[in-house]
Amino acid sequence: MKRRSMAALVAPVAALGLILSACGSGSSGGNSGLQDAGSNTVKSADINAMPVDQLKDGGDLKWPVDQLPDNWNYNQVDGTVADGAYMDGAILPYIFTQNADSSVVMNKDYLTSAEVVSTDPQVIEYKINPKAKWSNGRQFSWEDFAAYAKVLNGKDPAYLVSGTTGYEDISKVERGTDDQDVKVTFGKKFAEWKSLFSPFYPKELNADANTFNKAWAAKPEITAGPFKIKSIDQTAKTAVVERDPSWWGDKPKLDTVTYKVVDRAAQPDAFANGQIDFYNINNDINTYKRAQTDPNVAIRQSNNPDYTHVTFNGAAGSILADKDLRLAIMKGIDTVGISKSILGQMQKDTTPIGNHLYLKGSKDYEDNSGPYKYNADAAKAELDKLGWKQSGDLRAKDGKQLKLRLVIPSGTPISQQTGQIMQSELKAIGVGLDIQPVPSTEFFKNYVNVGNFDLTLFRWLSNSFPIGGSKGIYYLDPKNVNQNYGHIGDDKLNQLLDTAAQELDDTKRAADINAADKEIWAVGHQLPIFQSPGAFATRKTLGNFGSPGYANNPYDYLKIGFVK
Repeated sequence: MKRRSMAALVAPVAALGLILSACGSGSSGGNSGLQDAGSNTVKSADINAMPVDQLKDGGDLKWPVDQLPDNWNYNQVDGTVADGAYMDGAILPYIFTQNADSSVVMNKDYLTSAEVVSTDPQVIEYKINPKAKWSNGRQFSWEDFAAYAKVLNGKDPAYLVSGTTGYEDISKVERGTDDQDVKVTFGKKFAEWKSLFSPFYPKELNADANTFNKAWAAKPEITAGPFKIKSIDQTAKTAVVERDPSWWGDKPKLDTVTYKVVDRAAQPDAFANGQIDFYNINNDINTYKRAQTDPNVAIRQSNNPDYTHVTFNGAAGSILADKDLRLAIMKGIDTVGISKSILGQMQKDTTPIGNHLYLKGSKDYEDNSGPYKYNADAAKAELDKLGWKQSGDLRAKDGKQLKLRLVIPSGTPISQQTGQIMQSELKAIGVGLDIQPVPSTEFFKNYVNVGNFDLTLFRWLSNSFPIGGSKGIYYLDPKNVNQNYGHIGDDKLNQLLDTAAQELDDTKRAADINAADKEIWAVGHQLPIFQSPGAFATRKTLGNFGSPGYANNPYDYLKIGFVK
């Protein structure tokens, strides 16, 4: 299942104006600025694409990350972070992969076919590539699918799963004509079935709850990709993968990939010193300046499925458990002003995101934010109506001040700047906001994942499946948090999401998804702010790598390499 991945807002803040080149090399100058997210001029991918025979055989790609995975099991609640997902693409199967334009294709290294063989009930038949074997020597089988589906159906709360979407609709998984023939039957139709079983895991991981939750916390025990784990060094904060000689597909060009934790502010220096081979510019003009002066840098930009948002904590006992209070707070946050402050130096279009399920650039994107846009006077009136009366600088009710805690990862200037803007805006309507930086390595595991916040800021990395990737964020299930870290939702929203999930007609499903999005706004679930420009500083000698658009789930590790 390709859920949305989480990424901290760790890029430095844009501070000074600069004219940026659109997608060309860092040394080319230019006066057009970065292209606007979702515009027709932005490429679906900008990766220095070339035939693999033009690439060297060998080399080490040095890849900066914010953290090593808290758990190498992406399906476990602590494992669903972006850096971990990027690493998984090198060592684990993705039975369907995403193209840059968000279309999906079956991965022939793992399957020979995957077809809908019945629509009532819906039955998918997967035929496994007979060459596909796990690193323990065992051939892929239908039992891997069965164990995977059983764990992720959400029925056993001992398994701390990060998502159940699609799997909860499966009624049975059966052996077909042989062990490599799998038949999956759905009790309820699930249109985005291609989102399931990726990354794919062996049945051994899903044997029991303790193994599922803890066995892969330190390292992945069984792999099946073009690369395998060479070393993991928690002291040096590095993980290295190397070519797996048992790999049955096309030989990758790289010998190794070295993932190393590097603070975002230090990445331009690390690149200049040869310690890393690319970095995400995000929204930082100063970082772009550094990239522009480095003769080894090419700036690449594409439509990036990456957006920043505010998550609210509406769990029972939280100060924001009151939906009407959340909506009033939402109206007190000027996303237009925040977007202009962060993006205005980088691109012309600073229009905030108005949809939780579709991003700019999608043909189905609609701005559904109308009734919930910034309106300080309306926010004040609603707070008064709720009994939160102005008392000095802050409002109070029943002797309690209206003060909220915004948790952000430390050393993240964009989060800090965004928080400070929100702090000023909320103060104007009588709401206090304490900004609490926490260690970035603990941010998700000890704060976001467990609801230890009133508000928090991070990025959602989207994918090709609006329901398969996002239902677990917005569906309220008392038995499973999934990725609904704010514990917000209602039966109406659940039903709208279920309806969209079961609709097989693409046009009708898009309408259903937008209907669900309107309800997500109505319940005050979270506040989207802006979409990333998708700009990366990449070593000029890298081929088939840069700004990949949607083709990062997974990255195409077989084709990445250094130019001859």
